[in-house]
Amino acid sequence: MTKRIYVIGHRNPDTDSIASAIAYAELKQKLGQKNVIAAAAGELNPQTRYILDRLDITAPLYLTDVLPKVRDVINRQPVTARTDMPLRDVLQLFHQHTIRVLPVVDDSRRPVGLVTLLKLSEKYLVAGTDRKRGVDTSLRSIADCLEAIFLTGEPTTKIEHLHLFIGAMVEESFSEKIDGYDPMSLFVMTGDRPSIQQSAIERGVRLLVVTGGFVVSDELLHRARQKGVTVLSTPYDTATATWMARLSMPLSCFVEPKFEKVSVGEPLDHLRLKLLHSGETAVVAIEEDDTIAGVATKSSLLTPLPYALILVDHNELAQAVPGAEAVEILEVIDHHKLGNPPTNQPITFMAAPVGSTCTVVATLYRERGLEPEKKIAALLLAGILSDTVILKSPTTTSRDREAVVWLEACSGLDHSAFGRDIFMSCSGFSAHGSAEKAIRSDFKHFTAADVGFGVGQVEVVGFDEFFEYKDELRVALKQIKEKDGLALAGLMVTDIYSETTFFLAEGKNEIAHVMGYPQIESHLYELKGVMSRKKQMVPHLLKVLGAL
Repeated sequence: MTKRIYVIGHRNPDTDSIASAIAYAELKQKLGQKNVIAAAAGELNPQTRYILDRLDITAPLYLTDVLPKVRDVINRQPVTARTDMPLRDVLQLFHQHTIRVLPVVDDSRRPVGLVTLLKLSEKYLVAGTDRKRGVDTSLRSIADCLEAIFLTGEPTTKIEHLHLFIGAMVEESFSEKIDGYDPMSLFVMTGDRPSIQQSAIERGVRLLVVTGGFVVSDELLHRARQKGVTVLSTPYDTATATWMARLSMPLSCFVEPKFEKVSVGEPLDHLRLKLLHSGETAVVAIEEDDTIAGVATKSSLLTPLPYALILVDHNELAQAVPGAEAVEILEVIDHHKLGNPPTNQPITFMAAPVGSTCTVVATLYRERGLEPEKKIAALLLAGILSDTVILKSPTTTSRDREAVVWLEACSGLDHSAFGRDIFMSCSGFSAHGSAEKAIRSDFKHFTAADVGFGVGQVEVVGFDEFFEYKDELRVALKQIKEKDGLALAGLMVTDIYSETTFFLAEGKNEIAHVMGYPQIESHLYELKGVMSRKKQMVPHLLKVLGAL
């Protein structure tokens, strides 16, 4: 099966993160990798939704996490057995499919037990008090396994406990052997020995099997009907028939009713714990409706995951989709500082000092001599304009501007008008639905000298709406600070036209003394000329918190 590759941005994705994921997945597909899929690690913000709707582009697949699940390592077409199957058929399943564990299911495919080849062998081969002669089976099952025909009697399906005797001696010795047993529990097998046949019938045994296809006289069959003796004729010789008769026992006699279960939606770690610490050799995986999904053994834990990741617009696991640390990362396409973990294998890693990841992706299109489709070019343009605030951010580079010129030609859009539409359509706070959602729509975590802090950013056109929502935003910041365990939670409210940011901060009241920018009121600072979180705000806060 071809491994799925998800191109995915950071949590709380912004437009650059989503646009670069979609466009890079599209590039990979153009290059022949049809298994590459764009994905998102969080809900799309209003600005991104507006852009996708305007360009008629389908939103990427939303992945809440990529934690390996049980479903990722099991075969969803397990070999199963039923309790009424004879051991002959069960052993054929073990041999045919080269398996060591067999789940037993009911008519609704719900697991009712488990059989392992080892324990089955132990139970079947090891002689116990009654194991040498005891056979728990039905007349129909015996007949099926011996390919026998009924000369008298009926093919009943009731499980009976029978005692098997082989008539391979003189009649007197045979009679002595079966003395003391209830005739209705006797299962006699013999060949062309009329005296043994007659003795068994006269005693009224439950079952007489004549091997080798030998003929039984009409007189004896008539007497068997009178005595209620079932007589079968099998083409097998006595030795083979004896073995096959034992294999007619139903699986229900050997099923282990207690077994470990795990849901296919549970994390793979849950399966690992059950396999390593329960003492069981296998765990049954079940679907949400309790039907069987598969069987997992310790070798399942070594199964390669059916998907891998390409990270865009970030390289730190703290910002990645949950579970990324347990998944193979094939590539990283980014424009931020390095904070990536080590990898087991060499990977493609591109981190360029530009204002937008979409600039890097656009460059990859150009390097390969490919022109993106019109709407993908517009999407890349939107990502650059969003991240560079229509090329006004100090993070903007000549490469960003060159990419914008090229994408304008590919998309047929004017970047100034398009950028203005983007920011005018969804600027502010009301579009997010709540103060916390507005803050978290583009909120990132950072660390300074082991002190954690977070900064969100919202671009606006004018500050009127901000002051209307300011008190709600401050309450939400306080809640975010407590939930995320941060020393400081802040929100940058950036006016794209005046190129001024108001910074609302919650926590670390001492920063007012070292902030270096005017404090308009409690917890609120005015930062003229500051537009970039990455290049201006965060480096400044690192110095401020370091000073404290």
